[in-house]
Amino acid sequence: MNGIKIVTIGGGSSYTPELVEGFIKRHAALPVRELWLVDIPQGEEKLRTVGALAKRMVEKAGVPIEVHLTLDRREALAGADFVTTQMRVGLLDARIKDEKIPLKYGVIGQETNGPGGLFKGLRTIPVILDICREMEELCPDAWLINFTNPAGMVTEAVLRYTDRRKVIGLCNVPIGMKMGVAALLGVEQERVHIDFAGLNHMVFGLAAYVDGENVTAQVIDRLTDEQAGMTMRNIFDQGWDKDFLKALGVLPCPYHRYYYQTDLMLAHEQEAAQKDGTRAEVVKKVEAELFELYKDPNLAIKPPQLEQRGGAYYSEAACNLIDSIYNDRRDIQPVNTRNNGAIAGIPGESAVEVNCVIAKEGPIPLAVGELPVPVQGLVQQIKSFERVAAQAAVTGDYRTALLAMTINPLVPSDAVARQILDEMLEAHKEHLPQFFKPVS
Repeated sequence: MNGIKIVTIGGGSSYTPELVEGFIKRHAALPVRELWLVDIPQGEEKLRTVGALAKRMVEKAGVPIEVHLTLDRREALAGADFVTTQMRVGLLDARIKDEKIPLKYGVIGQETNGPGGLFKGLRTIPVILDICREMEELCPDAWLINFTNPAGMVTEAVLRYTDRRKVIGLCNVPIGMKMGVAALLGVEQERVHIDFAGLNHMVFGLAAYVDGENVTAQVIDRLTDEQAGMTMRNIFDQGWDKDFLKALGVLPCPYHRYYYQTDLMLAHEQEAAQKDGTRAEVVKKVEAELFELYKDPNLAIKPPQLEQRGGAYYSEAACNLIDSIYNDRRDIQPVNTRNNGAIAGIPGESAVEVNCVIAKEGPIPLAVGELPVPVQGLVQQIKSFERVAAQAAVTGDYRTALLAMTINPLVPSDAVARQILDEMLEAHKEHLPQFFKPVS
């Protein structure tokens, strides 16, 4: 009756204006009363800048949302209804290391895939688990909506290593694929439906529909005929081999390029790193430009330049999800949640990315059954990687981390895995205390 309290951890992110815009647009149906933006001392300047812009946006829109800025997470969490996480442990400098170090060994250097994804998970999971423990104490009935990557691995860890059941992982990839299909076919996005199933950044469109008519073959034809597939700002578009994609028979997501076009993607990354820097270094420049825009006291809207970030449009997914839970809309959205038998062959307690009915009690996964044979093995391998990586993040066990690194399909051998692991552990030592416990 008194409105909703939402807490955003990582509130100083450049993405925050998207979230604020989403809450403003939906305020009639989603009455956000308080929005708490939380960050760490190293991010205080960005928090103040983004927070000031958020307040201007709210004032311009004339909606009664109180925007609070704080470095005290516990103060913010008390009595929250929804907690969203969009943080980066180690900031962009850590991402630069995640991308640069694997490239030295001829391995894909990427934020959420391969060694980079492993180390982002190792740094992030302990912090997320701390947040979960604080939520149990300060806002036990709140929903945790996690956008922090690697979202699938993080959701897996929360489901396995905490008692929190009100957790949902979120990604902008499915909404981007839906927009891509609509653009390919020249139809409105609202007319498109895709049956999503798989894992985070390993999700497939099993079938695509327009007005209820199956158009999967037509979409695959368009993807191969134009030699330009649905991709994102942060993923190079190589196009797809026509025969391969038609044989696959389902729609890959942009991140599948790292697995099906590894050599080409690696070569592009190496060339780009030499020319313009890694993607993280490019993002650092884009962010600097964005924050200069955000400082303009006359700016009171989300600037269009934000779309240059790879996670653009995530507020559509985040705000739609919160709106559907709050209003018990029972619409269908793809999210990361407990499998509960939706995908055969994956444990019921594991996290999957699948279409769900979104209700007041949370996501209800829609049964898929067995995944198609051509994609089943890769999904299983990545799920094994996620589970072992989550275990390594929680235990700080070197051998478990080595195992996770080695079973990732982007790492060629155990010897290379050990070399990359050792260098990255040392590089990220400050943010991996679980691996460097003092000897008693």
